[in-house]
Amino acid sequence: MKARRIADGVYYTGILDWDRRTFDELVALPRGTSYNSYIVSGSSATALIDSAEPSKSSEFLGIIGEMETDIDYIISQHAEQDHSGTIPELLDMYPDAEVLGTPACIELLRELLRIDGNFRTIEDGETLSLGDRTLRFIVTPWVHWPDTMVTYLEEERILFTCDFFGSHLATSDIMEVPEGFLREARRYYAHIMMPFSQMVTSNLRKISDLDISLIAPSHGPLVSIPDLIIDAYRRWTSGGSKTVIAYTTMHRSTEIMVERLTEKLMELDVSVRPINVAESDTGEFLTELADASVLVVASPTVLTRPHPAVASALYLVNALRPPVKHIALMGSYGWGTLIESEVKGLLSNLNVEYLEPVLVKGLPREEDLQRIDELAIQIKEIGGELNGK
Repeated sequence: MKARRIADGVYYTGILDWDRRTFDELVALPRGTSYNSYIVSGSSATALIDSAEPSKSSEFLGIIGEMETDIDYIISQHAEQDHSGTIPELLDMYPDAEVLGTPACIELLRELLRIDGNFRTIEDGETLSLGDRTLRFIVTPWVHWPDTMVTYLEEERILFTCDFFGSHLATSDIMEVPEGFLREARRYYAHIMMPFSQMVTSNLRKISDLDISLIAPSHGPLVSIPDLIIDAYRRWTSGGSKTVIAYTTMHRSTEIMVERLTEKLMELDVSVRPINVAESDTGEFLTELADASVLVVASPTVLTRPHPAVASALYLVNALRPPVKHIALMGSYGWGTLIESEVKGLLSNLNVEYLEPVLVKGLPREEDLQRIDELAIQIKEIGGELNGK
């Protein structure tokens, strides 16, 4: 790859990783990812904004070297290695370069990379002159680490947003938003930003007065219609009204219950998404939760406790803290069950209201199915309350 001009004096120097299929050995990447970095050249100085994943250092450094320009400043918007991992090699190439970041970022760079260099901490609102171009730094903590910031190129009105507004999506047309972009951006949001939704909301307000012509994130395509992704983030941080059913089944008892609830909710015009967490991509499940208000946990009993696939999914739900307000529990058992107390323990981080559980011994009977119908009606009523109806 070669550097690509995206505006006067501004170049994309990122790397596409077509074949990467997991991130942090956790997040599924069905469409690969990219490690975006940018060079901004002014009349008196040049800045590199972020770097690349260490495994791609040779390719990345080749792109930078072909630019045949000195790098005066390395702007580190976030210390995580997919953004900072090639800084040691960059400092070998440009020993006089100054590394700029928030105080938290500089501290983390020293710890994660074990490097010394010409570091300078920047403060919120500080500017850096490159001659005829000016970079303004806006500290945006907890999107998604405490060290994060974004950088605004005032003359071209480009906002370099680091992980903010990103997507794990490799595309050769970096200036074009591809089909399915918002779906992948929502998957990215669910895994990375959802635990910090309140801080995301705060930082959305912080950039709301900027005149933005282009959003340039650290993963995925650049967005030339900024409101496309900004409005999507506003929706996701506001919660939703969907019902997600997380389930698995062993001998069909729980599946019968899920089928009944799904059918009844559909009859009531409730948006519902059942997901067999033992067979589905975990990322798909978490993505659906990004705009859900009700989570239904449906599990058979294994040694008095929830099925391990369900328990594993709930561990992630507890960590990522989706915007659900109500949780319902359904399940089946043979001789006994502790599912109710176990599920509540697994979801201790969530501030939710629990609906009356529907737990069935053996195969569901007609009276059990009637209880499920009643649960569906309650969920419908809850949805109306949440929507102010």
